Amino acid sequence: MTTPFHRLGRPVAGRAAAATLILGLVAVALLFSSPASAQTRPCSDDVTSAATGPATVSVASTSYGRVLVVGSGPYAGCSLYLLTSDQLHALSGAQFACSDNPNVLNEPCDTGLWPALLTKGAPLAGPGVNPHLLGTVTRTDLPGLPAVQQVTCAGQPLYRFFLDEAAGDTQGANLDDPVTSTPGAWYLVNPRGGTPATGRAQLQLETAPVGGTGPDQTVLAATMNNDFSVFPDASFPVYTLSSHRSHAWGNARSHERDHESACQDQCAVYWPPVLTSGRPEVGPGVDEHALGTIERPDGTHQVTYNGRPLYLFNNDAYIAGVTGTKSINGAGTHTPWGVFNTIPPLP
Repeated sequence: MTTPFHRLGRPVAGRAAAATLILGLVAVALLFSSPASAQTRPCSDDVTSAATGPATVSVASTSYGRVLVVGSGPYAGCSLYLLTSDQLHALSGAQFACSDNPNVLNEPCDTGLWPALLTKGAPLAGPGVNPHLLGTVTRTDLPGLPAVQQVTCAGQPLYRFFLDEAAGDTQGANLDDPVTSTPGAWYLVNPRGGTPATGRAQLQLETAPVGGTGPDQTVLAATMNNDFSVFPDASFPVYTLSSHRSHAWGNARSHERDHESACQDQCAVYWPPVLTSGRPEVGPGVDEHALGTIERPDGTHQVTYNGRPLYLFNNDAYIAGVTGTKSINGAGTHTPWGVFNTIPPLP
């Protein structure tokens, strides 16, 4: 598809025997090769038809850790993603955030931008995948298709990404997406629990206008869009929630005992937690000793600053040159869960 961003005799018998041997060796090689080696179509392909058989989900190793990939067929080895704001469907019955809603790119999210992983029958678990985590959800919103079954992991629908071309590409990893409705963050999927596979969080300072028009403020921010070629390593403001109590800095284990996040379920859709796999990394002007982590109920690890859990705001999401602008939109926002505030730089 064109991407919206670019618009992306004995001798004969002997030869026959040799050919048979070669085919046999190829078959054996394919049997023991990784899923990526079997890919025959670009990971970017649109979904244009219903599945004809069960989808297989496998595991691959990446810089983000072990993640879920398509396990067989023409897209074998292509990275799979979940969208945080898709959770609204399960929480409130709202339409999927990645659906056929109109958007600024004029492409359906679920078949073009983030092609849904479809299956006919129960999905199959490859090595390293817990079969009890896999399931399906009926989708009736894929344009041009009848009711179809999309593969889920721990209840979250799975998708490819249209800027991934080859097996192993991860352009959609940690992508803060303003195009979906509701905006959300895309993550690779950890086979253990079906939770986001984020890699190590990166915290830095950024300067942006409050409310989009100013005045400018310098605040603590998280790096997202790590591999997204259109807008790589973008930074977005992070927030604390007033209902959280701050404790003195301790080691990571005591943090996990002493802290918990009050922002769960719908709150975490609009204010996604800043997640990490391992200790967070810091840029200039950020106190690394102030950073820690807590474990959320789903087993993910959320970054804390001076003991207070950190969040993104989905209304801050933008793609430079495509839609939206850099802005601090969540400072001082009163919500049913408390007041969200930015974090100024060190004095």
